[in-house]
Amino acid sequence: MGDFQTQEKSASQTAEEYKEKANSLFKSQQYEGAIEFYTKAIELDPNNAIYYSNRSFAYMKTECFGSALADATKAVELQNSYVKAYYRRATAYMALGKFKLALRDYEAVSKACPNDKDARLKYNECNKLIKKLAFEKAIAVNDEKKSVVDSINFDSITIEEDYSGPALEDGKVTEKFIAELMKTYKRQGKLHRKYAYKILFEVKDYFMKQPSLIDVTIGDDEKFTICGDIHGQFYDLMNIFELNGLPSPTNPYLFNGDFVDRGSFSVECIFTLFSFKLLYPNNFFMSRGNHESHTMNQMYGFEGEVRSKYTAEMADLFTEVYNWLPLAHCLNKRVLVMHGGLFANDGVTLNDIRSIERNRQPPEEGLMCDLLWSDPQNAFGRAPSKRGVGIQFGPDVTKAFIEANNLDYIVRSHEVKSEGYENAHDNKCITVFSAPNYCDTMGNKGAFITLNGRDMKPKFTSYSAVPHPDIKPMAYANPLLSLIA
Repeated sequence: MGDFQTQEKSASQTAEEYKEKANSLFKSQQYEGAIEFYTKAIELDPNNAIYYSNRSFAYMKTECFGSALADATKAVELQNSYVKAYYRRATAYMALGKFKLALRDYEAVSKACPNDKDARLKYNECNKLIKKLAFEKAIAVNDEKKSVVDSINFDSITIEEDYSGPALEDGKVTEKFIAELMKTYKRQGKLHRKYAYKILFEVKDYFMKQPSLIDVTIGDDEKFTICGDIHGQFYDLMNIFELNGLPSPTNPYLFNGDFVDRGSFSVECIFTLFSFKLLYPNNFFMSRGNHESHTMNQMYGFEGEVRSKYTAEMADLFTEVYNWLPLAHCLNKRVLVMHGGLFANDGVTLNDIRSIERNRQPPEEGLMCDLLWSDPQNAFGRAPSKRGVGIQFGPDVTKAFIEANNLDYIVRSHEVKSEGYENAHDNKCITVFSAPNYCDTMGNKGAFITLNGRDMKPKFTSYSAVPHPDIKPMAYANPLLSLIA
């Protein structure tokens, strides 16, 4: 009996040591390492609610909200009076857009801690958001076919005499306009709302005429650049152009989704990118990411930023524009580029992607969902996503897909990588992520890919973050996400 107690005590002590190591890694923002050591602690002491709650928080920091939700739920099951676990679960629900379930947990915290002002505040904020969404849904049903464009009297918007910022020339984007726009944004100036609306009208009209899968032809000696997530990091976007040259007919680019949210210069990023799209429609390409959606924009800052810098009406117009963004690009019929990844089912063809009806908010399953949300995994086969949306797909899934569709490899984004890129699945699945030191906390490099039409071999350029004005990431985000900011 004594030996058993000694062993049990030893396992418990070791688990605590693992937890302390994990806590230390978490504090130094090494979240993957923290998850590893929390997992070791759980393996030794699987009934300790604190370990699951702490790992849930680390999963949130790496945007694995599905895993965060599972751990927080386990912590609640093990210790149903553990208030912090309810907080964690509520935050995971919020991140996944499951607001009513989040409200239930905030209510539980409020009842357990009636004097906790923060708990009451979060409950009230969540309740207010649910009512707002219900109201918006009711309006949408009654006014389903009306576009925001129809409600804006463009001609009545006057340009004040003291406005000295960039101006469209005869209503068109020009090289001079973009140069002035970037210069204005670098010094934290603002584009006049009349020109901002005009750009949105024009780019929406353009994207509406495009298919869901864009075929791109690259000449043998032509350089082509693929960038991953930008996430509102305008000054890092400018650094990409410093390193690799401005977009032009001889320097084409593809930006692979998640242009906005989290970073607090998302408005500057999206108007710069949309302006290049209008100036060089055949040499500048943009794919939709999972953050080009209404729910994500409500939670992670873009909607708040647009409302702060412009109007709520413009935020609604952005939602309409994002619904028309293409979902994927096929380069020289050899490389497929999408934001997230491959599919829950075998046998998907490029024609299936072309046929997707994309003018909607991203669904929670199906081809469109997988294109925006899925991630590769090392193990063969498929697994539920750690994010709680989409799937994880193995090297066998990648191999079968590229062989069936006569492709060389796929390129996707969607995940932070320490060097800004990663080769996986025998170099057939490449990740590129272009937001260095993501959210000012991750310490990662950003990267972009360059290739030419002759051999289509990817070359990687990594770079570090550059300074930006003292406005923190998530400055415009929903306050309910403060736990993971």
